[in-house]
Amino acid sequence: MPRRSLKRIYQDEFKGYSLAKFQLDVLAGLTVASVALPLALAFGVASGASAAAGLVTAILAGFVIGALSGAPYQISGPTGAMSAVLVVLVQRYGLQGIWVAGLLSGFFLLIIGLLKLGRFIAFIPSAVITGFTSGIALIIFIGQIDNFLGVKTPGTEAALSKLLGYFKGGFTPDWHTILFGLVIILTMIFWPKKLNARFPASLLGIILATALNFVLKWDVARIGEIPQTLLLADRFNPFAFDWSLLPQFIAPALTITALGAVESLLCGAVASNMTGIRLQANQELVGQGIGNMLIPFFGGVPATAAIARSSVGIESGGQTRLVSIIHALGLLLSMFLLAPVMAKIPLAALAGVLMITAWRMNEWKAIRFMFGKHFKSDILAFLVTMLATISLDLTKAILIGSLVTGAIFLNRIADLDVEVTEVDARKLRLKGIDAQGKCTHVRVAFLTGPLFFAATGFFNEAFSDLGNTHALILSMRGVPLVDTAGIEAIHRLYEKIHQQGGTLMFSGVHDNVCRMFKRAGLTDAIGIENFFWSSDQAIVAAEQRGCAFCG
Repeated sequence: MPRRSLKRIYQDEFKGYSLAKFQLDVLAGLTVASVALPLALAFGVASGASAAAGLVTAILAGFVIGALSGAPYQISGPTGAMSAVLVVLVQRYGLQGIWVAGLLSGFFLLIIGLLKLGRFIAFIPSAVITGFTSGIALIIFIGQIDNFLGVKTPGTEAALSKLLGYFKGGFTPDWHTILFGLVIILTMIFWPKKLNARFPASLLGIILATALNFVLKWDVARIGEIPQTLLLADRFNPFAFDWSLLPQFIAPALTITALGAVESLLCGAVASNMTGIRLQANQELVGQGIGNMLIPFFGGVPATAAIARSSVGIESGGQTRLVSIIHALGLLLSMFLLAPVMAKIPLAALAGVLMITAWRMNEWKAIRFMFGKHFKSDILAFLVTMLATISLDLTKAILIGSLVTGAIFLNRIADLDVEVTEVDARKLRLKGIDAQGKCTHVRVAFLTGPLFFAATGFFNEAFSDLGNTHALILSMRGVPLVDTAGIEAIHRLYEKIHQQGGTLMFSGVHDNVCRMFKRAGLTDAIGIENFFWSSDQAIVAAEQRGCAFCG
């Protein structure tokens, strides 16, 4: 399908728009807002910022990114995956780290979208993405254990180190806090799915925990004051930032960029399957870029498209991107009307929301399929990426997982199959060629697989002993590509046969392989008369030219 401008996207989206569709958008938007409210508060806290920062992010993302997105169903906001990256940044650099890295990542996303490079994000292997998602889920879960238990343990940059620290003891859990967390967890587990579509379990659990705390008046950690403004007191100030430190934020900004692009495009892929409407990937990245460049100046955290919120919007009957805008309006009203109530929400309640969300983040269907079918290479890539995610920097985790998958892939496709057969004279007589006995001077080698740098060893070994072969035909119908190393290997084989007075011939060469031969000058060196459509034609030509080889 051709790429479309934002104007064309809007024209197609709102063509035939009616009051009935608007009513569906309003209902879907308010439904999404009820789902997004507890998540926005929870992910704001999980990011190392504040609940208010998460709420501001969801509102601005709903307005700005929703208006500029590449499809009508995309709904953006703070997400669990992003919070796992941001909490490390806060530990290193404070809130300035979130804002600067978020601003840079927005710029990078904008450039990727404008240069129309969105399709390259899809090159990250699925097993790596699944492992990365599971690793992030573990980071979120581990990061909420303190709030769930009502304790404060030493912070670490790696989630694995944090988890191991709990086994050393040295803290006393607060059972009051644990009770509030359990209220949320049990509500989200046992609340019927049919009712969840009408009233989200996470919101119900938070209401129950807050009401219980209001009655019992236990001394537990709460969210605290929610400012009734979009312009938070703690926000990015470009005049107060030491710009000489900017290079330190390039690597984390690239991590946020990759994560934001992958999450947004994955969300678009899932939603596209649900609606049949294709996501315009580059326009989506432009919208994500502009939104994330603006959000730091209001005190928010980086946002991405969220599968959970987008799916709720679709299932609730949403028709256009007005769902995202109405959801943002609903969150904005809640900020002004419910701020005093939200300030009293126990942090343990948000911890419970995040723990269940982390569990559900895992791509369980893909994991069961991978392990159930015993796909060893995918399992290895999944486990390596997941372990790297919880023990190393998230950028390194993606690189390590991709390298492992790439190495496995190269090992698979480098297994070039070469089957060499001798030409039988009896078969030639059936073709009308006069030949006696078995003409061992003519051999046909059937090649299957790409002939590139990793496969040249197999190629050279197959032709190490040519014997009395005077005409060698390479049947390359099964060779989809060749690189410079493969061309060099063919050229060495040609010189070897040529020195013993023989001929190298080709059949069934693909067009792209033939173009590489011409660029390398191999076609001219070997002679265009030695290229044939089929091996049969090459055999006939070899016999007609080379009867002298039979002696």
